[in-house]
This record gives sequence, C-alpha cells and structure tokens, in this order.
Amino acid sequence: MNGTTNNHHWYEENERYLSAALGVVRDAIERYAQKMSLSESPEQQNRKQVLADTKAAMTKPPLLERLCQLFELTEFERDVLLMCACMEFYGDFGNICGLAQGDTQRAYPTLSLALAALPNPHWDAIAPNANLRYWRLIELAEGRALTLSPLRIDERILHYLIGGEYIDERLAGLVEPLPEAGELVPSQQQLAQQIVAVWMQSSPTNKLPVLQLCGIEPTSKRAIAAKVCKMVGVALHIMPVQVVPSAPAEMETLLRVWERESFLSNSALLVDCDKIDMADLTRTHTIGRFLERISGLAFVTSRERIPIQQRPIVSFDIHKPTIEEQSLLWQSSLAQIQPQLNGQVKKLATQFNLSPNTIRAACAEVLGQLTGGQEQDIGQILWDACRKQARPHLDELAQRIPPTSTWEDLVLPPAQAEMLREIAAHVRQRATVYQNWGFAAKNSRGLGISALFAGASGTGKTLAAEVLAQELHLDLYRIDLSSVVSKYIGETEKNLRRVFDAAEEGGVILLFDEADALFGKRSEVKDSHDRYANIEVSYLLQRMESYPGLAIMTTNLKSSIDTAFQRRIRFVVQFPFPDATQRAEIWRRVYPADTPTDGLDAKKLAQLSVAGGNIRNIALNAAFLAADADEPVQMKHLLRAARTEYAKLEKSLTEAEIGGWV
Repeated sequence: MNGTTNNHHWYEENERYLSAALGVVRDAIERYAQKMSLSESPEQQNRKQVLADTKAAMTKPPLLERLCQLFELTEFERDVLLMCACMEFYGDFGNICGLAQGDTQRAYPTLSLALAALPNPHWDAIAPNANLRYWRLIELAEGRALTLSPLRIDERILHYLIGGEYIDERLAGLVEPLPEAGELVPSQQQLAQQIVAVWMQSSPTNKLPVLQLCGIEPTSKRAIAAKVCKMVGVALHIMPVQVVPSAPAEMETLLRVWERESFLSNSALLVDCDKIDMADLTRTHTIGRFLERISGLAFVTSRERIPIQQRPIVSFDIHKPTIEEQSLLWQSSLAQIQPQLNGQVKKLATQFNLSPNTIRAACAEVLGQLTGGQEQDIGQILWDACRKQARPHLDELAQRIPPTSTWEDLVLPPAQAEMLREIAAHVRQRATVYQNWGFAAKNSRGLGISALFAGASGTGKTLAAEVLAQELHLDLYRIDLSSVVSKYIGETEKNLRRVFDAAEEGGVILLFDEADALFGKRSEVKDSHDRYANIEVSYLLQRMESYPGLAIMTTNLKSSIDTAFQRRIRFVVQFPFPDATQRAEIWRRVYPADTPTDGLDAKKLAQLSVAGGNIRNIALNAAFLAADADEPVQMKHLLRAARTEYAKLEKSLTEAEIGGWV
C-alpha cells in the first residue's frame, strides 16, 4: 500500500514539473507575441525555481528529463518539443502562435517561431537526422516551406510525458508483452545466467550481440528469454517475424518506432522465427537484415541458426529439462497427492519428454479430475493426461489411429508373436535400461527403437502396430507418405523432420505404412536427384536412431529395402501368409461376441486362401448382408461376401475353397 501511495505521489510531482516546464515555454512565446523583451521575466524565473524545487523533491527524475537524456536533446530541442506539447495542454495556445507569427491562419507552432522566440536556437534542430525527427518525437507537416510547416508532438511522446504506460499504437498487433513464465529448472536457470554474462561483458561502445536461442521447443526458449530480462531489469516484448516487412522503407519505419519504444519502456525484443522455413532464402535474407539493423537488447528464437553477417550473434541450443528435472517438476506439482503416486513419476518423465508448461498443465488437469472419496487409478489418469497434452500436431502429415485391438485379435506364428512382445518390453523398460542401468550415459547413439514389419498385404502388419499401441497405452500415428514424399529436392527431408520433431514430445508410435515407397534401395548416384534421395534415407536413419519412441515401418516387399538400411533397424518381423490352421483361428476370432451367428464352420472357411485383412473384409460384408435380411450370419452370407471380395482381388473361387459350404 505504501509503495502505491509513493508511486501516486511521484506522478503528481511529475505532472507539476511538466506543468512548470510548459509554463516557461508558453511565457516565452507570449512575450515574443507581445513584442516584449526576450530576457527572462520574473514569472519565468519563478517557474524555473519551481522546476528545480520539484525535481529535488522527487524520488526519481521527471519523465521530461529522462526523455531528454534518452534521446540526447539539447535545451532548444527540448523547448521545441514543449512548444508542440503546449498545443495539446492549452486551448488558447494556437491563438498565441498566430499572434506571435503575425498571421491568424498560422495558429500552430513552427520552426520559424521557435527560432525567433526560444533561447539558444540552432537551425539543425529539426533536420531529418536530428534527434527530434530521427526519433519521430515531433511530426512535420509536408507541402509548405520548412520553417513555416506545422509542428506536432507525437502522441506516444505526449502520453509518455504525463506518465501514460502503453505501447505505441503503430506497434499494436505487431509486438506484445511477454510475461515471465514461472521458475526455470536448474539447467535452464544456469543457461539464463550465461546469457546475462554475455550481455554484461559486451563492450558499451559496440552494438550488443543478438542472442539466438535455437531448438524445437518454443516455450522453453521464451521462458529463458523472459528470465534473462527479469535478471537485467528490462521488460520483454515478442514480435512474430512474419510481420517484418521486406520493403526497405517499411522496415526502417518499424525499426525506428520499435527502437524508440524500447527506450521509453526499457524493453528487449524477442523476434520469433520458430515457424519460418529456413529454405526460403528471400525471407531468411529479410530476417538477417532486420536483426543486423535493430538496436538494443534482442533475442531471436528459431529451430536452426540464422546467419547474420554485420552484427555479433551468440547462439545457444535450448533443450527441454532433463529426465531428473522433469521428475522434480512432476513431484512438486503433484505434492498434494505424493503418497499416491507410487513410483509413477519416473515412468512419466521417461516416456513423455515435456516442457515445464506442459507438465504443469497436465498436473492441473489431473488434480481437477481427482475427487474425494472415489477410488481412481491415478497412474492411468496421469498417463492419459500426458498423452493428451503431448499429442503432436501432425494432421497434415499423419493420421491418429485410436488403438482398439488386443493380442487376442492377432494371429501369428509363435516366433513373430514373441518378437512383438519383445518390442513392447523394450519400450516399456527404456527407463530401467537407459537411465537406471546407465546405457544412455555410456552411448547416446542408437537408443531409438525401430521395427520393420514385412509381409504381403493383409497379413497383420498394421494390426500389430495397433496391438502394440494398445498394450503400451500410447498414441499411434500412421504417416501419410503421399504428404511426406515430394519431388522437390529437400522437401521430403523437411517433412520428415516435422514428423519426428512433433512426435518426440509424447514418444508416440510412428507407423510408416508401405515404407518401401520412401525407403527403397539406395540408388547409384547418377545425378543430383539420386544424391538427394540418398541424403533423405540417411536423414531418416539418423532420426530413427535418436527418436525416443517406437518407429515402425511396413513393407509388402522386404527385398526392396536396402540391406544397409535393415542393419540399422533393431527389429525385423516377417509376417507370413497364414496357413489353414491360422486362417481357421482368425475366423474363430473375427466376429465380436454380440454378433449373432448360425452354423459357421471355421475349418471350411479356412479353405479360402486369403490373408487376414481379406478375411475381415469378408466377415464384415457378410454381417451387413445378414443384418439386411434380419438373420444371423450364416455360411450363405459369407459365400456371397467371399465372391465379392474375390472379384475385387480379380480371383475366382474354386470348388476346393467353397465345397460343402451350403
């Protein structure tokens, strides 16, 4: 309360100081209008004494004095600015100007009037490169003689002088304040201190270096920048780089207005380049020019480094908190239910690589779901909240498949089924092996879990991926290869990067269906397109080895996959065409318990020489035929459905396959 009172008192003193300063200039113009001596009058001496006394009593300098210091205004330039401000504060000042200039039509301040009526005049006060006009503290009307053109104080400057705290309206929609984002984890706090040290050690005679924060996680970069600004005592504003104009004149205006605003509000600027495609050379060049020209404290956030030639730049790679730091965040955010967690936190931190903001959001969701007196599986609630918070934005490149199938739905030979369970065990026990047993510390390469599912269409490859997702309680994303593969050089690699970057936070299961279309044999290099195709394969291999989740690729033709590529994959599972015994088992499991059936013979149905996917199609079509006839599913319905499926496959049903059905 006392601080608020003191602040209010200072604003009152600031207004008193400004009023006295305006009065001195008004008196000078009035005396000139009345053809009186330009020497100081007793009233002017009294006002100057009030200025001195008011300033001496203030706990911090008045805003007029701070403005003059910021923009290095001379005494005459300050008086010109105050003369323009008099037009806004005194309703009769226009008449005084007209009288002083001997022309009632010129009822406004001019340079001619200032030069004649104010002390210590100098002609270059309103030159284009002088501070009044360079910093746009005053506006000069065009179309008249320079000395007779109307002068007007800039609105932002006018409000600043009386203590108005708001951003320049020309920056509205382009720049906005960025609040502090809570406490940083220790590794990020240490990085913030390093950044502060870089700024503090910079030479005051040179431009400060641009601080470039690189990485895929925007919230951590913004949080670190906000913490740095708090540590050095400045505010932070953010500007999306998309609003930066490429036209030189427009860029110059934006730079000038922001630089002035940074002085007035004691602010740094964060230029957000996280969504910019660095392959767009024209846009990258514009960004570089803007960053080279901007003054003061400046950050730039981007996924990759932006080249800047004409200004010092210091780059920092920003990562998410470590697993240990994420564990501590989970524990502190869930302190009120700590006894009920029962070791869940380590599991969450290992599976989901989340930012501090995302962890706090997930905890808030969990605590909101927990109600007193009800028995609930807190571990499952936490896991589901993480899945929801970490769900990647892959709508353009992938389709999320809600997993509903279980091991009961999958019919495979024992060797293949056992290998799938091994895959699940590897994903489940990553925390134990990589972290607790030290494998991650010994070698960070090759920790990704990758699998190749090979086999003819319909043999259960996609179904197996669904079963693994259901078993592991993870989201499954099928990659749309038509959206990933591009004929343009470099585009496929860029799309793959988007897929992996978006998926890493949640450790989702990625399913590259029919991947041989993308990952075929590496060709002999005959031209630049062949060379770039091999680069894309190499990039995929590198990302798969470092991806913290499970990446699955399916192919109908294993021989189309380069053997060097296969060696880099941890699991290769061959899905064989089902034999008669396996087909019979598939038929026994194909219908849900609620489906009415009558007289179905699994052994006879297994005579159809088709894969599991075709069996499911036949079973579903037969169910529709039976429902339309208001009958249970019978062999006659399956026979009709089988004929339809075989026609689609361009095959003919043989007597050996359907003999004795009906």
